[in-house]
Amino acid sequence: METLRDVKCGASVKVVKLHGEGAVKRRIMDMGITRGTQVYVRKVAPLGDPVEVTVRGYELSLRKEDAQMIEVES
Repeated sequence: METLRDVKCGASVKVVKLHGEGAVKRRIMDMGITRGTQVYVRKVAPLGDPVEVTVRGYELSLRKEDAQMIEVES
């Protein structure tokens, strides 16, 4: 299982599944990250937190913990 946290800078992936429960999962979905969405990883901070992505035409920064909950495929 590959997660958004594992994706290298400059790669584009497709969201397969969201893990997590309740408010955390809902917040991720409200940001536009849903199953089938294309996500482009723009930048990763030197220590890996946060991860900056482009999703649905806008830029978004995610914490490592949130990126770990997003299962993706190439």
